[in-house]
Amino acid sequence: MSEAEDRKPRSDEARATFDPEITSEFAIPEGLAVARGSGESETTSEFAVPKGLESAQAETEPEGSAFNTPRTYSAKDAPPAFTPATGVPMLTLVTDAPWQDRMRTMLRMPVAERPALEPVARSEDEGPAVPRVLDLTLRIGELLLAGGEGAEDVEAAMFAVCRSYGLDRCEPTVTFTLLSITYQPSLVEDPVTASRTVRRRGTDYTRLAAVFRLVDDITDPETHLSLEEAYRRLAEMRRNRHPYPGWALTMASGGLAGAASVLVGGDAIVFVAAALGAMLGDRLAWLLAGRGLPEFYQFSVAAMPPAAIGVAFALADVDVKASAVVTGGLFALLPGRALVAGVQDGLTGFYITASARLLEVMYFFVAIVIGVLTVLYFGVQVGGELNPDAALNIQSRPVLQILASMVLSLTFAVLLQQERSTVLWVTLNGGVAWSVYGALHTANFSPVASTAVAAGLVGLFGQLLARYQFASALPYTTAAIGPLLPGSATYFGLLSIAQSHVDKGLVSLAKAVSLAMAIAIGVNLGAEISRLTLRIGSPGKRRAAKRTRGF
Repeated sequence: MSEAEDRKPRSDEARATFDPEITSEFAIPEGLAVARGSGESETTSEFAVPKGLESAQAETEPEGSAFNTPRTYSAKDAPPAFTPATGVPMLTLVTDAPWQDRMRTMLRMPVAERPALEPVARSEDEGPAVPRVLDLTLRIGELLLAGGEGAEDVEAAMFAVCRSYGLDRCEPTVTFTLLSITYQPSLVEDPVTASRTVRRRGTDYTRLAAVFRLVDDITDPETHLSLEEAYRRLAEMRRNRHPYPGWALTMASGGLAGAASVLVGGDAIVFVAAALGAMLGDRLAWLLAGRGLPEFYQFSVAAMPPAAIGVAFALADVDVKASAVVTGGLFALLPGRALVAGVQDGLTGFYITASARLLEVMYFFVAIVIGVLTVLYFGVQVGGELNPDAALNIQSRPVLQILASMVLSLTFAVLLQQERSTVLWVTLNGGVAWSVYGALHTANFSPVASTAVAAGLVGLFGQLLARYQFASALPYTTAAIGPLLPGSATYFGLLSIAQSHVDKGLVSLAKAVSLAMAIAIGVNLGAEISRLTLRIGSPGKRRAAKRTRGF
């Protein structure tokens, strides 16, 4: 190398070092020799391996992806950080279990742990269109929710229909008035969402049972029910008439009120008077419904005739238990079905739907209060002697009361438009419930505890009968809790308020609320206990939501 060439890089270094325009703090200090780089950018990350610590393996091993197996990993000595040493147990659902239990089990587990969908051959070559499957699912969910079914059971039915037609990545959502379902074909495709609003509710357990049978046939792999056939059966359910005519419902309302009056100590005259008051209130409610008035006013008007008959007996000074007449009339109006469904939704984690249902129950209860208080207030003002302490003088007539409880459950089943094949079972279930309640009450158990135990047996037997019939549990439980409804506590609380004994009345109404909650919790607990004895197919016990522990 010549002297000129040797001097050229030095002049460059000198110019780079002593250039007065370079004022950055990152400039090379004077006198520091810097090796000439190769032109490539150097690694300056704080995660880079320091010079001198590179191992021979790092020099020979190419740069890998974050998804590659780490160099320190060994299949023989695998770290137990994510996967247990025994592996992850495979979940397989028992095929002969009812679809309600299988789908409920899947809904209660994380999405990543749900078993993959097994392909099922259908009549369509390419499978039904996704929007039509979602539409059918929403229509089925609408009928179930409008019929009073719990939110969890509605979601289970919707989930079962979607999976049966090949849509396994679906998530149903149920609130009090809105149904929605989302299906995502894959992680890279856009999800499809459909929704439906439930604007009208009606009590028809015959239609509810038909919907359950339809879902059972859809989920049965041996039936091969096509989408067109499912639509046809669903249309037939909507067109079918109620199993009982209007006059039969009115007679059933009277029979329910008469049987309830016998439970609280009434005789034959009280039975007839309570039945007439309930039938008159039912006809007035039907008249208001035909005029388009909301249910709030229907309940208020329907509660007035039984209270008016009771006040008339008190004014006439007839040796008849007027309180039993009013109490019997209230039994036909208490919203026990909505209360049980609301508490069940709350216990299973559907708090929005539970709040809406309980708010509906509160409105109905306020309507009954307004109707009864209006009549009782005028009765007290004109001199009607109604005794709030009459509840303490109820006679013990076990045989007659058991028969009355069975009649009450029978008539309640007719009002709920149940199938004739379920009426006998729910009648027997109601008799068992009252027998257990009477036995515990005679043994000096508290009314709340006795009611909870009796309602628990109702829920237990109802779930077992429903699983035996592969049907909904509502037709076997709702009417059976009729004898346990707090009609007398409600009436005596309202009567005390009408007589200006507000504190005493509020205590009685609080007792009525406690009894109602005991019924709802007992029914739900009995149903959960019955499910524990069923073989559903989970790897261990069925998971439930963990306690939040305040956070």
